[in-house]
Amino acid sequence: MWVAGAIGCTATGPADKTSTHPTHRVELDLPAHFPPFPYALPTRAEADLGRLLFHDFRLAVDDARSCGICHEGKKGYTDGFVKAVGALGDAHTRNTLSLLNLAWRGPLTWVNPELTDLREQMQVPLYGEHPVEMGTDPDTLPARLANIDIYPPAFEAAYPDDPAPISMENVEAALMAYELLIVAADTPYDRYLQGDDHALSSDARAGMDLFFSERLGCVQCHGGVFFDLPAELDGTVVGEVPLYVNIGMYNIDGEGGLPPEETGLHARTGIAADMGRFRVPSLRGVAETGPWGHDGSFGALEDILDAYARGGRLLVGGPWPGDGATSPWKDARIQGFSLTEDERSQVVAFLEALTDPTANALPYLQTPFCSDPPDTGDTDCIEVVE
Repeated sequence: MWVAGAIGCTATGPADKTSTHPTHRVELDLPAHFPPFPYALPTRAEADLGRLLFHDFRLAVDDARSCGICHEGKKGYTDGFVKAVGALGDAHTRNTLSLLNLAWRGPLTWVNPELTDLREQMQVPLYGEHPVEMGTDPDTLPARLANIDIYPPAFEAAYPDDPAPISMENVEAALMAYELLIVAADTPYDRYLQGDDHALSSDARAGMDLFFSERLGCVQCHGGVFFDLPAELDGTVVGEVPLYVNIGMYNIDGEGGLPPEETGLHARTGIAADMGRFRVPSLRGVAETGPWGHDGSFGALEDILDAYARGGRLLVGGPWPGDGATSPWKDARIQGFSLTEDERSQVVAFLEALTDPTANALPYLQTPFCSDPPDTGDTDCIEVVE
């Protein structure tokens, strides 16, 4: 039997208890400085179904992987790997992006500015073959779900007006309903903006001042509520979509080259100036989403700061040596800056204050399935039995 309870959702406090009716929509208590939620909020039944599907290994080829394996809450909804690994064990060419605040993300991948529709993006990991991520078979999955006891009532509750509710269209819709609720809005930084002067440590406040300073200029690319929009040095956002920037990570041939397996926008456009340009990622939850960079080649936040301070990363030895600071394709905003050891630690403290530990552990986002062996005392989990 399906024993997972109905979800109660709120972004900045305890779970909302005003209604547990499956047809009622969830509620999000967003802080005033957040933009309006850009989607219709899902019903509780849709979100419950999405939670099941997101964490069910049976969606993948050979029962090998779930969406939740590649996007773990305790890792900021990433996977902790240098590069993503698919269901068949193949390594991908890029690091896994976080799902935090996905509803507001706009372009959804490192290298495709045109991929902004969440349903279309979802189809890439579900059905893509080059490389295989989930390996989901859309022709057989609905029938398989129909034969698993928990799913017929869950689909019927989520889509009561659909005469054939167990369909791939509804699988995608339910997954989207779940993913839209992965909201991080209760960081120390958010509480500070709402008037709690004690929410940030003294180091984090000093780091915040540095982050927004003219000397570091971080906000030129990492502005706005989600730290991924271009902004003036005073914090005024000047663009509606994230930039695609070459930050001087590589210069393997002295002409700005990148490792050939992943060259950024250049691989799509063939334009030389697009070499090494990748989407500016959000910094919310950044302390939990390492390793960092489009290819996971930064092992610590301090390493990233050092590369920016230098004006580009210097790689000596290894397979791709070169001085990224001298790349002809490096963005003009990456000029370098001075940073003392104390200041470096302060900036890291501020970045750590952009983590919402509540969002990464909300009960209604966790897997409903039992671990193997089951956790002691966990009486509400679902045994995976077909």
